[in-house]
Amino acid sequence: MTGRSTAIICAIVPVLALTLGVVFANHLEPRILGLPFVLAWIVIWVLLTPAFMWVAYRSQRA
Repeated sequence: MTGRSTAIICAIVPVLALTLGVVFANHLEPRILGLPFVLAWIVIWVLLTPAFMWVAYRSQRA
């Protein structure tokens, strides 16, 4: 896999998780740290997005 394709995939994963994944994660139960599952899903992906962007950036520089 080339650096460019790795960067594109790493950039697309959080977008898909936050747009399409919410549809499938739209549940009130179970609760994670007191948050409904869908809210926990969004928070987790917002926190993971910089890691994916960092990998995309590093793969472009390589």
